[in-house]
Amino acid sequence: MHNKIQRKVFLGFIYVHILHHASEKPIYGSWMIKELEEHGYTMSPGTLYPIFHTLEDEKLLKSKAKNVNGKSRKYYSITPEGVKFLEDIKIKLKELITEI
Repeated sequence: MHNKIQRKVFLGFIYVHILHHASEKPIYGSWMIKELEEHGYTMSPGTLYPIFHTLEDEKLLKSKAKNVNGKSRKYYSITPEGVKFLEDIKIKLKELITEI
């Protein structure tokens, strides 16, 4: 039972992590997978891309395809709605950290 809850909490952390990095610069899948690994999250493309798509569907990220070395790579950037969402999340996280 605890594993299900832990997984949901960590998934929330991953969403925040993605939005944070997308607010700094455009990101792409393989880079984000490596970044998340540095923080102890193991993520496959089959898990990450649906998260990107969900964030895009919710208008928190937008994507743009670019040609890199003859291959198309999708870059994700935060939207104005995503910036506002991330700001709100940071406030809630700071409140939580202060409390616990």
